[in-house]
Amino acid sequence: MKNIRNKVAVVTGAASGIGRMLAVNLSAEGCHLSLADIDGKGLQETRELIKTNGTHVTTHTVDVSNKGKVYAYAQEVVKIHGKVDIVINNAGLTVTDTIEDIPYEDFEHVMNINFWGVVYGTKAFLPFLKRRPAANIVNISSINGFLPFPNNGPYNCSKYAVKGFNETLHQELKKTNITVTSVHPGFIKTNIVKNTRFYKAANPKQDKDATVKNFDKLTLTSADKAARIIIAGFRRNKKRLMVGPDAHVFDKMTRLLPQTMIKLMALIVEKSG
Repeated sequence: MKNIRNKVAVVTGAASGIGRMLAVNLSAEGCHLSLADIDGKGLQETRELIKTNGTHVTTHTVDVSNKGKVYAYAQEVVKIHGKVDIVINNAGLTVTDTIEDIPYEDFEHVMNINFWGVVYGTKAFLPFLKRRPAANIVNISSINGFLPFPNNGPYNCSKYAVKGFNETLHQELKKTNITVTSVHPGFIKTNIVKNTRFYKAANPKQDKDATVKNFDKLTLTSADKAARIIIAGFRRNKKRLMVGPDAHVFDKMTRLLPQTMIKLMALIVEKSG
């Protein structure tokens, strides 16, 4: 979809981070927007950052882990905007703990947002996307969708699942008007680690503050830059998109030396701090 002016784009997780900057950049390119997040205050802050330039921007407080709410949201978007051309399922979070010790409730919470939120967002909007001459689904996975980090099990699992979901959609929608882009950001400067439910890091000497500081040191790409890469990628109808130089390096190295990279990443994370 080369021309996105006057298209209607849905963005979940729009109250902060990559989602917020997707909203700002899409509006700058002439997209009408429907922005969703469970954080109503953050959504309003995003709305205030957007220079509409004649575009129509609506905000919706939505829990993407609730199937009924997501389907109702899809109906509401079409009722208000008349159509949907682009759906970006971006909402996500993480929890820091071992798989052995993490409470089931926290594991399920991550999967419900990161994976089921993507499934609901895709399936709820598919009938409306099929009505358009060309449409895009953009589902955010991660480098953790092919390279796991210790003490990040639920997030790893959710992002592997999103990757598999996307690749299945590539097969099933190949003869339709819809292009699916599987997005794999590297270390992006957002508050995802700061906002995590923190139990313990892989390095037992590292508390949450130290974990946040170490993550910030590793971030090579701003949320704004990540958003611009994602927009440029789906405009070119890319099916697989790495975001950030680290993502490109990890992708290549993991394909060449998969088991070595898993061991190396565990060592790096455990020695950090």
